[in-house]
Amino acid sequence: MIIQNGLVFTEDNQFLPLSIRTDHDIITSLVRRENGKQPEEGNESVIDASGCYVIPGLTDIHFHGCDGYDFCDGSMEADEAIASFCLKNGVTSICPATMTMPVETLDGICETAASFSAMAAKEQGENRYADLIGIHMEGPFISRAKKGAQNGAYIIPPDGALVERWIRLSGGLVRLVSLAPELPGSLSCIEGYKDKVAFSVAHTEADYATAKAAMDAGAKHVTHLYNAMPPFHHRDSGVIGAAADTKDCYVELICDGLHISAPVVRATFRLFEGRVILISDSMRATGKPDGTYTLGGQEVTVRKNKATLSDGTIAGSVTPLFRCMLTAVSMGIPLETAVAAATINPCRSIGMDALYGSIAAGKKAHFLLLDRETLEIKRIIKGQP
Repeated sequence: MIIQNGLVFTEDNQFLPLSIRTDHDIITSLVRRENGKQPEEGNESVIDASGCYVIPGLTDIHFHGCDGYDFCDGSMEADEAIASFCLKNGVTSICPATMTMPVETLDGICETAASFSAMAAKEQGENRYADLIGIHMEGPFISRAKKGAQNGAYIIPPDGALVERWIRLSGGLVRLVSLAPELPGSLSCIEGYKDKVAFSVAHTEADYATAKAAMDAGAKHVTHLYNAMPPFHHRDSGVIGAAADTKDCYVELICDGLHISAPVVRATFRLFEGRVILISDSMRATGKPDGTYTLGGQEVTVRKNKATLSDGTIAGSVTPLFRCMLTAVSMGIPLETAVAAATINPCRSIGMDALYGSIAAGKKAHFLLLDRETLEIKRIIKGQP
């Protein structure tokens, strides 16, 4: 397959007039067009991307569900529906998140994810599903005081043996583990398993010193920055200050227009240049009408794009990642910066950037063709059309 006549988003965050050649689901080469000359076509199919930006398929590493399903449903039906909805909305690779639930329930979620991944590979679901490239364990190692929409009844201290178990049950899919660094056992868990999974500071009361100790121990990620953590205070900057001082630490940002204000979004991209990861944190109501839904076993009410618990606590979002990316652009973030935050940055943070997240030879042939005027998706390409 050849994709030509578009402006292609490159690994150095530029849009250039390149032609892309692929073989099945892998990119084989990128060729710069010279004087309008196109590569020889041979017997290959050709896609004309005139008037389009060509960007990598997006990667969401923190979301809970969509289209009426939740990853924590722990069923093949749910995993299939979620992966299908994501692909139809421009997200070609996913790392869905769990909630704070009983350990046995989390075991089953990991096992089902492994089964779904094997099924999708066997049935060659390239054009049916987003690739399941990981699992984000957002619970149960969190602070009760900052649990947000999580269920406090199932919170437990960090446990390396459980991390090991979930890695095994998931067939190696667990790639990101969120935890509160002030809890007993956090540092030993990070130090013992940082070579197997990425650790993220999350749902925490940690001050600067505690958060920085966790980052120095190997936690290089922050879950939904600003949400469920102390504010960025001028005398104790907390998790936010610790992440700013840890130059290889990535931070997640929910850019749905509700969780974070536009001035803070702009300030965050300046403070964490090259380290922001756009996430949706979407729940099962995403893609569905207003009404009552559940998240982690708790009732959630959705009204006008806002999901809340009965006490008014914001409970995730109902905005797909692609729309979050466009919201960031509407807030003043350059398109190139926003695209990187929804593609290569999440893949780098969970160690999947060798195959996913950018347009380069040897990587997955996952592309979105965006109208250069409206930025809306004109075509989603995943593998061979």
